[in-house]
Amino acid sequence: MRVATMAIPSPVQGVWHLGPVPVRAYAVCILMGILVAVWLTERRWAQRGGEPGAVLDIVAWAIPFGIVGGRLYHVATSWQPYFGPDGDPIAALYVWEGGLGVWGAIGLGALGAWIGARRAGVLLPPLADAAAPGIALAQGIGRLGNWFNNEVYGSRTDVIWGLRIHEWDQSVGRAVLGPDGRPEVLGTFHPVFLYELLWNFAVAGVVIWADRRWRLGHGRVFGMYVALYTLGRLWIEALRIDSANHVLGLRLNLWTAMAVGVVATALTFLSARRHPGREESLLRVAAEADGAGPVRQGAAPDEGIGPDRTRTSGLEGAGADFEGDKPDNDDRGTGPAKAPFDDVGDG
Repeated sequence: MRVATMAIPSPVQGVWHLGPVPVRAYAVCILMGILVAVWLTERRWAQRGGEPGAVLDIVAWAIPFGIVGGRLYHVATSWQPYFGPDGDPIAALYVWEGGLGVWGAIGLGALGAWIGARRAGVLLPPLADAAAPGIALAQGIGRLGNWFNNEVYGSRTDVIWGLRIHEWDQSVGRAVLGPDGRPEVLGTFHPVFLYELLWNFAVAGVVIWADRRWRLGHGRVFGMYVALYTLGRLWIEALRIDSANHVLGLRLNLWTAMAVGVVATALTFLSARRHPGREESLLRVAAEADGAGPVRQGAAPDEGIGPDRTRTSGLEGAGADFEGDKPDNDDRGTGPAKAPFDDVGDG
């Protein structure tokens, strides 16, 4: 078998043991990506005026949901090793062996983030905008786990950046050894994992630049991230040669990328038309306290109620909105006029 003399080497081991505890490179890479994403999101959230610490409270919901969603998507779209002939259903629970679908991770992770955001009393769109580049970086870092597992590669190649792939024993997390005791080499292939890593890093950079340049808001930063990621995923997915389910001659993930990309692009343009600029507040609109008008979550029950327990009528507020003025949100009649919380929605 011909193997390029100049090529990117692949690890021959992806699992190490600290006593009885296995340390898997795939899991370490995912954890590193999560830490980078949380750090960057926290910084961007604070720059947007968010309360310090809120991101950690929300991440505590988003990460478990994302891991479960990623695994569910992988198992649902590659079900044969688990529920096909000679399949092992219990192996569907072995997340540490690899197999997390990004589409399910983002979808169910977003649900977890929505739950966490509601509990924290903040809006989800600005939170998603703050998190978008961090998510892209986390995806790129997570792809290093595929390198350790000798997976996610393309067709054979002789280019100098080709990736040397070993025959791999997933059950023990290391390369298969030949009769001479040396790792068996399958050949040199396109490093698809590396292409996606670099693309994701580029997406993060473009998204950060665009956000600074145009002060995007109302979910448009997140929408741009999804649109750019799916654009790259189209050509990256087409390079892969690992087994996958096909629909109408194309890999299922290609159809998913196209559908998600179109929806993300449409919603981003719709947001730009309906909500230009950036949010004036990051807080959710809470229920009226004693019917006295909208107040922030966590505010005292009487906040927003005048000393005589009177309230501004809804017609007066509507009139002010119609005229383009910003009604005073302080019902006590003190302080400068503020943008009403009524104008802030879920995006």
